[in-house]
Amino acid sequence: MKRYSTIFVAVLLALLLVRLAYAEPSELYQASTISALKEGHYDGTATFEELKQHGDFGLGTLNGLDGEMIAVDGRFFQIPADGTVREIEENAKAPFATICFFKAEKKLPLSGPQDLPRLLQWLDEAAPDAEKFVAIRIDGTFPHMKVRSVPRQQKPYPILADALKHQAVFDLINVDGTMVGFRGPSYAEGVTVAGYHFHFINRDRTAGGHVLDCRVAKGQAGILTLDRLLLQLISGPSHPKLGVAPRPRNIVNE
Repeated sequence: MKRYSTIFVAVLLALLLVRLAYAEPSELYQASTISALKEGHYDGTATFEELKQHGDFGLGTLNGLDGEMIAVDGRFFQIPADGTVREIEENAKAPFATICFFKAEKKLPLSGPQDLPRLLQWLDEAAPDAEKFVAIRIDGTFPHMKVRSVPRQQKPYPILADALKHQAVFDLINVDGTMVGFRGPSYAEGVTVAGYHFHFINRDRTAGGHVLDCRVAKGQAGILTLDRLLLQLISGPSHPKLGVAPRPRNIVNE
């Protein structure tokens, strides 16, 4: 009897090892592409109810390019051009969003003061594999945080470069909060942002936006390497040439 118990335990351990070896990689989900957004495709097809099925952490924008979106701790916030912060309803739509389920592989203390270029250099050293997608969360104290938001656009939509000419810029001084961001590999340029892309929200959830510049005094960085990109291509009546909505496309980074 003892012999059979030993065999049973050995089989269970073997199955567990196989499961771990073939476990699903960390997945980055993206609605549309950064190239489509730059070209003025601002009509969202992904609802936030759908986005929440793919992550609790991320960034993007809302239908009509209506401000900046940030997701942190499972809550999704909109920061429109007036600088206020509001929680996003599940039936709202996003023309572009990058999200994942965030659980840091590394947690590293940050000491300052550091400006943005030094911070990015530090992150490159903390996550040296430039061929991987990386999710980054920085909780800290920021003597200066410069952020922007963009007003909602009206049809016919301008390209992103023209819309950004009317951005609202906010300087937040001595603020505690969270930077949410991603680093995309250079080969993904056009699909996503190649390099760093950060949004910020303060601890009180009353201010934030797309990060233009910052200084960090102290804090902690959480880093997660992502192994798979699930891309939902744009579709819908505002893009008639695309026809029927395509199925999500997996771009696997191995």
